[in-house]
Amino acid sequence: MIQFQLSVTAAAFIAFILSALLNKSFMQFTKQFKKKNNKSEKRLSNKNISPFGGIATSIAFLVSTFFLGRADQDFVIIGICAVIISIIGLLDDIFNLDWKTKITGQIIIILYPLFKLDAFINIEAYLKVDLQNYVNLLFSLLWVLLIINSINFIDNMDGLTVIVSGSICLQIAFLTNYSNLYKVTDISLLLFASLLGFFMYNYPPAKLYFGDSGTLFVGYVLGFISIIFDWIPKVDGVLVSPFSPILFIFTVPILDFLIVTSDRISNNKSPTIGGTDHISHRLLNLGYSEKKVLLSFLFLSFLSYVLLIGTIFFNGALSYIFAMGYFVFFIYNFAKYKKMEPLS
Repeated sequence: MIQFQLSVTAAAFIAFILSALLNKSFMQFTKQFKKKNNKSEKRLSNKNISPFGGIATSIAFLVSTFFLGRADQDFVIIGICAVIISIIGLLDDIFNLDWKTKITGQIIIILYPLFKLDAFINIEAYLKVDLQNYVNLLFSLLWVLLIINSINFIDNMDGLTVIVSGSICLQIAFLTNYSNLYKVTDISLLLFASLLGFFMYNYPPAKLYFGDSGTLFVGYVLGFISIIFDWIPKVDGVLVSPFSPILFIFTVPILDFLIVTSDRISNNKSPTIGGTDHISHRLLNLGYSEKKVLLSFLFLSFLSYVLLIGTIFFNGALSYIFAMGYFVFFIYNFAKYKKMEPLS
């Protein structure tokens, strides 16, 4: 396989340009696309806007990984699998696959890199048990599934997935650069650049949607980034291996996922059916504009990250104070947004 070694800046620029061009091409070629709507679902918009942004962005990301050279072959494998899972999402966008088929496909594509790269969250080390890696693999599988589907849930308004996922990419890049884990920094920046290329057409009012092909792809890559990140704390803080701080960077999508899932279950509704009961919809119901909702999510992401960083960069009592602040912040926002009325 021919490989090119470029700087991350050059590779990110290529990712952005390629993503922008591919997304524009997909948008033009699929203008007449009409999604088969599930009658049991309630969506914010039923406009027949092409949902092919995800497949274009995933291809741009995969191609850009080849420009980082041999050092990032793990991410080439993840990039290839991410395109495959994006295709599964594309099939769902076109044919409305049932949730069992989607979950089965996700599990198969997740398990391959877990075994191939021997990458996992070492929960057994934290529990001080040796169960031949079975618990580690199960925990890692469930974690990536959670990230994939929480990112999928957050894709419910123009520009929102890019705002949330892009913030996560930059937060990971900052933390991994500080930890001298430049391989993870580079791949996070490539993903961010690919998302920016799509955002040009997804900013409200959107001309192109991400679709399940996009959310599955982004959630997949971010999920594996969080697993591959080898956290070695530099100070004696609260967060120590194997619970790396990257696992907590997904606060916003997981918060939305838990609110929506718990609300639907308590109302005897299936969590797998789309609706207008996400945090974004509740804010719109209060009279927020779409752009104000996007800014609210940026602020929510930034504040949770500040609290998280405080637990890492400080030691002793200050670290625990920030940790307590983080968990109070999470519980407060869960109660706050769950109390808000969904959008009719």
